[in-house]
Amino acid sequence: MKREHPDSGGSGSGGDFSAPAAASVNGKSKCMEEPPDAGVDELLAALGYKVRSSEMADVAQKLEQLEMAMGGIGGGGGGGLGFCGGDEGVVSHLAIDTVHYNPSDLSTWLESMLSELNAPPLPPPSAASTASNLPPPPPTEILLDDPLAPAESSTVTTVNFSHNRHGHQIYTSCPSDYELKAIPGRIVYGSDDSGPDKKRVKPSKPSSATTVDPPAASSSSSTARPVVLVDSQETGIRLVHTLMACAEAVQQENLKAADALVKQISLLAASQGGPMRKVATYFGDALARRIYRRIYPSEDLSLDWAFSDALQMHFYETCPYLKFAHFTANQAILEAFAGHSRVHVIDFGMKQGMQWPALMQALALRPGGPPSFRLTGIGPPQPDNSDALQQVGWKLAQLAETIHVEFEYRGFVASSLADLEPYMLDVRPSEVEAVAVNSVFELHRLLARPGAIDKVMNTVKALKPKIFTVVEQEANHNSPVFVDRFNESLHYYSTMFDSIEGCGGVAASGGGGGGGSLSPGSNCQDQVMTEVYLGQQIYNVVACEGADRVERHETLAQWRDRLGSAGYVPVHLGSNAFKQASMLLALFAGGDGYRVEENDGCLMLGWHTRPLITTSAWQIGRTRTSDDEPPISGLTRPESDSP
Repeated sequence: MKREHPDSGGSGSGGDFSAPAAASVNGKSKCMEEPPDAGVDELLAALGYKVRSSEMADVAQKLEQLEMAMGGIGGGGGGGLGFCGGDEGVVSHLAIDTVHYNPSDLSTWLESMLSELNAPPLPPPSAASTASNLPPPPPTEILLDDPLAPAESSTVTTVNFSHNRHGHQIYTSCPSDYELKAIPGRIVYGSDDSGPDKKRVKPSKPSSATTVDPPAASSSSSTARPVVLVDSQETGIRLVHTLMACAEAVQQENLKAADALVKQISLLAASQGGPMRKVATYFGDALARRIYRRIYPSEDLSLDWAFSDALQMHFYETCPYLKFAHFTANQAILEAFAGHSRVHVIDFGMKQGMQWPALMQALALRPGGPPSFRLTGIGPPQPDNSDALQQVGWKLAQLAETIHVEFEYRGFVASSLADLEPYMLDVRPSEVEAVAVNSVFELHRLLARPGAIDKVMNTVKALKPKIFTVVEQEANHNSPVFVDRFNESLHYYSTMFDSIEGCGGVAASGGGGGGGSLSPGSNCQDQVMTEVYLGQQIYNVVACEGADRVERHETLAQWRDRLGSAGYVPVHLGSNAFKQASMLLALFAGGDGYRVEENDGCLMLGWHTRPLITTSAWQIGRTRTSDDEPPISGLTRPESDSP
């Protein structure tokens, strides 16, 4: 240890420091007389310390003694160890008048430090137990510039205490055995948020002085603990890999590995923020439901239609997907009804009837007057046996009366669209009324029941509609391979959650269909319920199989093949539908991330580069002339059981 003592020396009752300084110099001379590497411990030498093997026990004892002495300084009046409250001048003296170097000769440095502090010898066991009850010292940060630098680089570290009233200088002398050397290794920083100023670590160049100003010691000192820094990006990658590994284990029916992995998912997801954490939590829960089937019975995994319909209302308000579906389908239907005085729409998923007020208003403004409008709404039975479809019809009838549109409504309850027969829908001849069939997020549910989609395709053909509008998710969640389905759904719903977070669930005036902006509280509630709505779909895609798995989304290319094979031809959605969709996106905050694309006459809405839903329109293909075409069975009520 080397020091410089100004004339107007230390304050307080630190005593005479000349003797320890002399001991330091004598220790240095003694050290230089001996061979530098005689009996030096190789492991500590690799770290930059010179400690003889014979001195290991003595060095350990001195380190313990020095730690206790330094702890006693911060404690102030805590027993017989260390300094009393009046000896705080010792600390000031050490801060102002002494230059401290990182030692290479650890034993000699410890001896000189103990001499400077006038540290007492190690206490007996009884006294040591008393010392352990003292409050710990306040944490102090000491920063080493470039701790992994080679031993030849020289760095000076200065510690300024908060009660230091005047500055001091650091002198770097010519190279010697006691020149400061960087010691490789990690430094753990204490943290004390109670201080008035935040600590700030500023990087510096080698061979430079770095000053760290720790906060003043507070009365409630806490033990310095290591600070664990988590790399969120690295953890996110591990989280995705764990999700995929768990899905692989589930597919291979390795339940032991799947059980271990699914437990890690929740821990890794907790370190993430925003959409990533939400998506990972839902998928982790879905995997757990699939693994622990006995805990989650199959009846709890199937979708509750009434609950799903209620959640869809929030989904409608939060993001533009359902509005996009309604606007684009309505535009195609409106163009198909041009010139017809009587029109009939059959809605395969009536729900709350949110799609039809806009169409009714457009029909009311049609040149030449509005046509007579019939609406047949189909929906599942309610758990409380209430007639929800009839209530929707009454509301629409009130609107029709207000805008002077002749309106006729019929609600039809069906557990599945495959249960419908053409005669049930009371379709009138084409020369009397123009028919449009509308399906929004409904056809993919039929894929869970063998033959159901073909039955519905034939039923629609028997109705001879002017147009058949179809809106479906742009994703393939119907793969027979579980891992492929899991991977596709993970990417799809991650993008969906990102879009909801980016949109923020904030619609401009008119965006919610109710003619006004939503309050922040309702926005937050809508967003949360929207996430639950999507989470229910995730559970169904991942955790269910067989008839219970109804969320069997397929891509536009797959629907094109299926509808083309059933005898349908596509109808090009015009520029008006594209304009309607583009205007819609302007109503949403954060709408810059949404993209409307045209794909061979179909319209896609996506988030950035990923399409998420698709609107397409279809007509019945003509393979024969009208004179040769036989009537399609099913338009009349059969006298016997229908095939």
